[in-house]
Amino acid sequence: MGGRSNPVFHRVSTLLLAAALTACTAEGAPAPAGQPAGPATTAESSPPNPAEIAANELGFVPVLMYHQLAANPAGEYDQTPAEFRDELERLYREGYRPVTAAQYIAGDLDLPAGTHPVVLTFDDSTGSQLAFTDAGAVAPDSAAGILAEFGARYPDFRPVATFYVNNEPFGNDPRALPWLAANGHEVGAHTADHANLASLDADGVQRELVQNVRAVTTAAPGITVRTMALPLGVYPRDRSLAATGSWDGTAYRFDAVMLVGSNPAPAPYGAIDPGGVPRIRSGRGAVPFDSGYWLDWLAAHPDQRYTADGDPARIAFPRQRAAEVDARWADRANPY
Repeated sequence: MGGRSNPVFHRVSTLLLAAALTACTAEGAPAPAGQPAGPATTAESSPPNPAEIAANELGFVPVLMYHQLAANPAGEYDQTPAEFRDELERLYREGYRPVTAAQYIAGDLDLPAGTHPVVLTFDDSTGSQLAFTDAGAVAPDSAAGILAEFGARYPDFRPVATFYVNNEPFGNDPRALPWLAANGHEVGAHTADHANLASLDADGVQRELVQNVRAVTTAAPGITVRTMALPLGVYPRDRSLAATGSWDGTAYRFDAVMLVGSNPAPAPYGAIDPGGVPRIRSGRGAVPFDSGYWLDWLAAHPDQRYTADGDPARIAFPRQRAAEVDARWADRANPY
């Protein structure tokens, strides 16, 4: 586990405790496969009345954390390719639509009305996440290959994720980072050597992050590294260095620092701490409060989930939550 507790999470701590002590049930009947879970808008129509779809753009957002995909998973955070496909099917069926971590933290959430954002993140840049066949195609059982195939089957499910990479990512394949960038994925920092940042002095922390950013931008010129994930979930002793610093004449500044576990993240328009964004761990039921647990919880408590109103120029939410909007977003607030 890495990082500090989240203040928004404590706002609903009583409700969460009750949920943890009872079995969570899914809300209603799922939408048919291949169909959005909520009403959607078209270019010819206006977004629906937010109240009609119970829009809540101050609700929680699941940021899911993945590691290895393997036919015989060895780690408690790992999944088989089939389990990952099943989780994507569930996300689609329940109306989730992917955004990158950078889009999430920037509040750049242009989603169809009635749908919910989800952030898919992958740590450690392993070959199970992205690899290529002998013919040069993306390996179909890699995470990137599965996402690409899923997006081809469901065109309204934008198949994007954030990959937190170390140096020499994906077996040091020079095709990897340019492919991710060309296909809309985000490449984030995970330090050069997957370092335990708490074990390093300030110079060592900044060296790890600068060398990582340099490696990414050299391999894929034009990429801006906007977010980072803490290896092992561990902060440096000076926590500020996880987000900003410099070494050998190169500076870095990340919009968000991602933790390890274990609850949904707050909406970007309210009381969010960009220096400690919580993530939900994937797994096979071996991890407490894993993705299955929280997706069940969000389905059973739809009023707590981020639901888009379909209008990216406005932030819609029930009027009683108006005090939660951060002043930076006040001009876009649309209470009902």
